[in-house]
Amino acid sequence: MNINERLSKGILLLGCGKMGSAMLQGWLNEGFDPKRIWVIDPKPSNWLQSVGVNLNEDFPKTVNLALIAVKPQVMQEALPQLLSLTRGRVVFLSVAAGIPLKTYEDMLGVSSPIVRAMPNTPAAIGKGISALIGNNAATEACIEICETLLSAIGQTVRLESENQMDAVTGVSGSGPAYVFYMVDALAAAARRQGLSEDLSMVLAKATVAGAGALALQSSETPRQLRINVTSPNGTTQAGLEVLMNENSGLVPLISETVSRAADRSRELSNASN
Repeated sequence: MNINERLSKGILLLGCGKMGSAMLQGWLNEGFDPKRIWVIDPKPSNWLQSVGVNLNEDFPKTVNLALIAVKPQVMQEALPQLLSLTRGRVVFLSVAAGIPLKTYEDMLGVSSPIVRAMPNTPAAIGKGISALIGNNAATEACIEICETLLSAIGQTVRLESENQMDAVTGVSGSGPAYVFYMVDALAAAARRQGLSEDLSMVLAKATVAGAGALALQSSETPRQLRINVTSPNGTTQAGLEVLMNENSGLVPLISETVSRAADRSRELSNASN
């Protein structure tokens, strides 16, 4: 069964910023009929206005799925627009950070199938990864529908409990920013070694992108891949001695980084209750 058959009643998209647009582009790339997509967005981009979806128009009350992709700070104002949907039959999928399932249940009802997901920004090029968890009303079929849509922008993983979402936020949700910062840091180090600004950035980007692709595609573990590059007493080992320092190296630094981000996710989640 293809995506059009599985979602024959259509999709409602509440909010179409960067993440919503990335997901919409993925669906269209998969061949989903734009006439079966209704989008509510107060400031639609030129791209959104050009793709043939039903934009800011009356929508069916029995769509298969409603995607909630607005910013958390406008959630209380935006969510009531979905109250006219036939609850209990429409699957609600949220990609808003820091908003727990209970917040949606309080407004949409505990009988509504609600799935919370945390994608990340590489979704914009179909290379994202999304972690998801459903409430008690979300059946296996509901989860599978959400996985079908999220797989258009990358990989999906299921969580065992909602409490894991804060850790996911700290690792994969915020993680791309850590990697982008590492690219900048690697380029800056190259400049300090006498390379030009342009060459430094080309080398840094290609090195991080290539290493990531190799780690993803190789049957060997990242640890073994690292060992493969490291000749005894060679240049790589000299650099790794800095990164692998038990007190000041990368492991304690990344651990603290992820911990801070996860703690902030918990704070935001608690504040929304």
